[in-house]
Amino acid sequence: MKKFISVLLTGAMLTGMLTGCGSAKSDNAAASEAGASEAAVSETAAGQNIDKLSIAFVPSREPDEIVTATEPLKDMLKSEMANLGYNIGNVDITVGTSFEAVGEALTAGTADVGLIPGGTYVLYDDGCDVLLTATRDGLTIDSDSAKDWNDNKPTDASTNQVTYYRALMIAGPSAKGQELAKKVNDGEELTWEDIDSANWSVMNSSSPAGYIYPSLWLKEKYGKNITDLSHAVQSDSYGSAFARLASGQIDVLCCYADARRDYVDEWTGDYAMSNSIWDDTNVIGVTPGIYNDTISVSKTSPIMTDDFKAALAKAFINIGNTDEGKEVIAIYSHNGYVEAKSEDYDSEREAQKMLQSLAQ
Repeated sequence: MKKFISVLLTGAMLTGMLTGCGSAKSDNAAASEAGASEAAVSETAAGQNIDKLSIAFVPSREPDEIVTATEPLKDMLKSEMANLGYNIGNVDITVGTSFEAVGEALTAGTADVGLIPGGTYVLYDDGCDVLLTATRDGLTIDSDSAKDWNDNKPTDASTNQVTYYRALMIAGPSAKGQELAKKVNDGEELTWEDIDSANWSVMNSSSPAGYIYPSLWLKEKYGKNITDLSHAVQSDSYGSAFARLASGQIDVLCCYADARRDYVDEWTGDYAMSNSIWDDTNVIGVTPGIYNDTISVSKTSPIMTDDFKAALAKAFINIGNTDEGKEVIAIYSHNGYVEAKSEDYDSEREAQKMLQSLAQ
């Protein structure tokens, strides 16, 4: 498992670097791209016509759930963009098979827009530009102390809008999970032996909450990282990770701070647990704040002119300011959007550098 995750991390890093480093385009290639641009965008008296806008989401929730929840976004975007002078024929929404797959799609231009975490953005910033940062509801608990999260649960949303979130290490109802939680709630420090004796679930290597920041937490606390864990599995979604936690297949999972709120119903429904998720789980670790998800756009997409990007940013901001729009983007715990700059994610770049050095 250690070797698998190390190879995965290194591969993701190299993919992010290599996909942005190509040789100079030939005249034929440039002419081909110009032709594609003309086909993708045509101008009429009523405005510019865009044949298709491709939007890719990362699989942080079940893919079918994301596709269903975001269906209304298609007409919302068409309406907003029409008001801004762009007539979009078709909005195509897909969910990538992994976080990296969406980054690669943006780099290749097969996706025009990606809703991706900051960690994915900085891995693939040679191939995509950050357009917006999501805002989200803050939480009633915002503490560096794991015990505070347990003493004051359940966690609820607050009315404060924030541009960051935390990652939590959540212990489940297994005997080992309960053992770790008891030590934390008794005010005892967990040892590396405690941590390493548990079965962990992590997300892929570009997931901030599911991999990057938990790895940094391990480095700061124990001088170790995720690749040093003796028992760790990669889950393809948070839904499958929580299912494993409920069944006792894993003892600890890494997730975003409000993830338990998203799986309250599944815990006692699909996962058939008799107690609530709040009764069965406890926090054993808390990371510093992580800058929020991005809406990023492809650098190679022929439709992504400066004017189109400005209109698209305005459209998403407008959608996030409506009740109907908030309902759609809530699938990612987003509440709205603000304009972003590449340098906003410099801390993510530092995190990636550290993880790369740890994997060597």
